[in-house]
Amino acid sequence: MPGSFRSVSVVWVGLVCLLLRSRLARVGAAPICTNGQAGCHVLSLADLFDRVIQHSARMHGISSDLHSEFEQYFLPSKNHIGRVNCHTSTILTPNGKENAQRLAREELTEVILKLLVAWRDPLWHFHQSMDHHHDFNNFSSNKALEMSDMVHELRKGVDKVAEKMQTLGIISNSVSSLASPEALLPPDSAEWRLMKDYDLLYCFRRDSNKVQNYLKILKCRIVPEHGC
Repeated sequence: MPGSFRSVSVVWVGLVCLLLRSRLARVGAAPICTNGQAGCHVLSLADLFDRVIQHSARMHGISSDLHSEFEQYFLPSKNHIGRVNCHTSTILTPNGKENAQRLAREELTEVILKLLVAWRDPLWHFHQSMDHHHDFNNFSSNKALEMSDMVHELRKGVDKVAEKMQTLGIISNSVSSLASPEALLPPDSAEWRLMKDYDLLYCFRRDSNKVQNYLKILKCRIVPEHGC
């Protein structure tokens, strides 16, 4: 009798574990959404912010690594570095934490999206140009492709954050990029085609750092109780 009871218990525990695993698998496989549509895994605004901030940190780290590699291969003497005019210089970005905090939430969100949209095409073409740099290995080329993909994914993530904030009434519906991202591009956004690869990386490293800092500032203004 005790032996059969133990057998039943083992079977029962096994079934419970299988049920839990299947439920977790369904949650992991469900797409992430902001407004609770059917079949979606709903994340809180704080969770959405954490995701995009972590993503922006990885993106900035990769851009710094690749910039350092370019510096090593092509600029052994830092005296060769001149003043770089970034193609995103026409996007008005706040200098410093205090100035960023003074911007309206909608404005800061739009600055972040403007920077991300402005880097969509340059990074893709930069990855294509890596084929001409024979001093670089496949690892560096993969980093360039990863940066391009990460900008695209981060842009989608920030869109979800903006949609969630609009749904909760935290920001107005005036963030224009959600309707037409091309409208955010500055008039001379194609100037990046005239830039050298090293200068392009310098500018992206600078802008990716801005995006990361602006996201942290925006999160702490809206959900300060979550890790601020």
